[in-house]
Amino acid sequence: YSKLIDTANAPIFGVDTFGAVNVWNKNAHKLVGYAPEEVMGKILVKEFITDEFKTAVQAVLDQALHGEETANFEFPLMTKGGVRLDVLLNATTRRDEQGNIIGVVGIGQDITGRLAQEREYTRLIDTANAPIFGVDTLGRVNVWNKCAMRLIGYSTDEVMGRSLVQEFITDDFKTAVQAVLDQALAGDETDNFEFPLITKGRARIEVLLNATT
Repeated sequence: YSKLIDTANAPIFGVDTFGAVNVWNKNAHKLVGYAPEEVMGKILVKEFITDEFKTAVQAVLDQALHGEETANFEFPLMTKGGVRLDVLLNATTRRDEQGNIIGVVGIGQDITGRLAQEREYTRLIDTANAPIFGVDTLGRVNVWNKCAMRLIGYSTDEVMGRSLVQEFITDDFKTAVQAVLDQALAGDETDNFEFPLITKGRARIEVLLNATT
């Protein structure tokens, strides 16, 4: 069991019931920079978690110590070199042979690069010189870039979570636009679909739409 943990290709750490580190595999060493002898017995939350996430990470560990495990919890870790890493954590309850809870094992995934790509993607959308909007699977607005805001007049705060079709499309095009969105949600994308949008000032503007899944 110990060898499997130590040689796993994911960073794995463990704490005892007091939150002190008692598992620290090779991948955790490689990712965070601290050798096992530098972290063993130290309080994980107090010494290795950024201040703004101390309470949240402690809550996840406490829940696991009560048998309530957590999947895909995102938090930052500070490396030995002072670099902030974004980690996706699965916190699993650790038990002894009698079933008594003796600690928590955390299996992590470094998502720093992925989050950086997502932030860059968001920035490119927001600064594009074309109006870009997005909806979730229920048709509620969840993307609204600066060009859309300038063109239509509504700020991001005014549109987020509202139904695009019901609130911003003229009655005569509601069915057609909804059909285009439904097709895209089913993986069938649409190019150059022309429809009208109503601006905040109640002007009607004609828009050519590419709907992408």
